[in-house]
Amino acid sequence: MALLSYEFMRRAFLAALFIAGIAPMLGVFLVIRRQSLMADTLSHVSLAGVALGFFLNLNPTFTTMIVVVIAAVLLEYLRMIYSGYSEISIAILMAGGLAVALVLMNITGGNSSASIQSYLFGSIVTITQPQVIFLGILFALTLLLFLLFKRPMYVLTFDEETAHVDGLPIHWMSMLFNVLTGVAIAIMIPIAGALLISAIMVLPAAISMRLGKSFNAVILISILIGLIGMSSGLISSFYIDTPPGATITLVFIALFLVVNVFKKVYMLFQRKQRTKAEN
Repeated sequence: MALLSYEFMRRAFLAALFIAGIAPMLGVFLVIRRQSLMADTLSHVSLAGVALGFFLNLNPTFTTMIVVVIAAVLLEYLRMIYSGYSEISIAILMAGGLAVALVLMNITGGNSSASIQSYLFGSIVTITQPQVIFLGILFALTLLLFLLFKRPMYVLTFDEETAHVDGLPIHWMSMLFNVLTGVAIAIMIPIAGALLISAIMVLPAAISMRLGKSFNAVILISILIGLIGMSSGLISSFYIDTPPGATITLVFIALFLVVNVFKKVYMLFQRKQRTKAEN
């Protein structure tokens, strides 16, 4: 392929491969736990971390990681306080993160607004070699934790009361999962963009849940969907000259629509076949 002759595209494809593994593994748990908006919340809070980095003249990725980890811990704390109204924590942190980002951008002035603009939409084709290495480390860590704690997280995800009876530290597990999600978002923000990262995490999981018959199947299908969506979106953006993050998101949305239409048609066909058999 001609596009692989460019070094920046080779880095982009490698980054897409790692993201396609990281995002769906976390996204499936987010969707099943009904915390899809948590990814969106942490991505908005990450803007405060980016603005703080420019304000303190530090690496924005470093400050973003700190801010997002703190926000992830606060999410779990607020979820415990408002156990019956978990969406309150999402509203508070999302509004607070955006407010802090706007205030810091105004104080910093200069080129900070233009720089933060790049974090809003990201650019996978401008990824650097250190960022690729960081993504690779995160992928290996996520995969290791998934293999080690798949069963406890499965119990926690589907039945928190059963997990508590089994003696699992549910609040610590939930908090650590939030932190891992926050770290993943902080690292992927410069690549995928704050406005689009939640779609890249949630859509493969939503698609796979329509196709998979078991938890393991859903995980595997979501990773496969992630690979298809990331690679095809990246290739399309290269040839039609569109923003990579936005193109990848549109590919995922298209896959979501196609799968749901196919599923609906298939169910109608099965129902018609059963009706014929009964008659």
